[in-house]
Amino acid sequence: MPACTAIIDLSSCATTSLAANAHLPGLRRSSRFQIAALCNRSLSAAEAAIEEYQLDATSVTPYGSSADLAGDRTIDLVLCSTRVDRHYETALPMIHAGKSTYFEWPIASNLTHVDELLAAACSSGARVAVGLQSHFAPPVRRIRALLQSGSLGRLLNTEVRAFGGTLDREILPPGLAYYAQRGVIDFVQSVVGDVIPETDHIQFQLQRPSIRVREPSTQGLSWRLCVPMSRTWSASMVIGVAARHLPESAHVAPQASLVAFFSRGQFFPGDPQLIWTLTFEQGAIRLVSPSGIVLGANTYAEPVTTSFQRVHTGEVESVPWTWSSEQEALPFSARSVYSCLASLAEGVSNAYVSLEQAAARARRLARWLDSFPAHW
Repeated sequence: MPACTAIIDLSSCATTSLAANAHLPGLRRSSRFQIAALCNRSLSAAEAAIEEYQLDATSVTPYGSSADLAGDRTIDLVLCSTRVDRHYETALPMIHAGKSTYFEWPIASNLTHVDELLAAACSSGARVAVGLQSHFAPPVRRIRALLQSGSLGRLLNTEVRAFGGTLDREILPPGLAYYAQRGVIDFVQSVVGDVIPETDHIQFQLQRPSIRVREPSTQGLSWRLCVPMSRTWSASMVIGVAARHLPESAHVAPQASLVAFFSRGQFFPGDPQLIWTLTFEQGAIRLVSPSGIVLGANTYAEPVTTSFQRVHTGEVESVPWTWSSEQEALPFSARSVYSCLASLAEGVSNAYVSLEQAAARARRLARWLDSFPAHW
């Protein structure tokens, strides 16, 4: 039986296009899902979205509030495609109702809301997935398999350099001004292991604490957002992470280290947005992503490549990776999300990031942000 699925915030007027570009294509193509409801800020907006996206008005129920949708017992799965600052208010009723729920990362605007969502899921037993789908992107799966195979020996060090997150280092559209307050690169730790607390060192630089906000309709700079000096991710934040120790394992050597550099905003012309290198006892693996840092959405507009070099020969070989046949039938923006949604619908818990796992990431990120000097 297909999962009766509801989408919250599918609209051409929405600030982000995740619902239309990343979520809707997979739901429409797969027999695993039946789109049964849409919820927008008003009933008329939901009805308009059903017509605009050519959904079957006889089988898709419109809702004007998340509380009303939560009361629909026929709905199995809910996709909260809202902005981050609305995740809490839209997802909480669904989780309380015991519905399988999906929303993108970050989980919520603050840790208090994260904890409340987690407590609700524990109480109701709802399955909740968070959009850290880069953990399961094919290039990451391939690198994880190589590490676990032991063919290059144990991991000695991993290094990440990433640039991006916004198209401009100091300008945001008004609906995305909240992006100046969160961001993270996460999938590396899903492969090599989480850094050991108290062995990491964080260095922040807030280059532009005052961000201009551009109105898309007029292209005018309408107002200026003053970014708070603590617990923020600015439109021009530079962050360095150095961890002296990763957890030792059969595949990770004692005292293996992680070094990461992330600069939010424009990157130097011609440089890739992401380079991830893993150094092993007998060689090295490198991933290069020219067009994105999260290995999801439109990152694959240019080829994402992986290669490895053996120490003794110096030879460099390509490491091929592939999409599944189901993913290949979808646009790039929908491929990684679709695999996580399918796993959530089928209850395959090791193929999506659970709310509990994502909450642990959020707490670690909060600890890093807390180290940012408040007087800067």
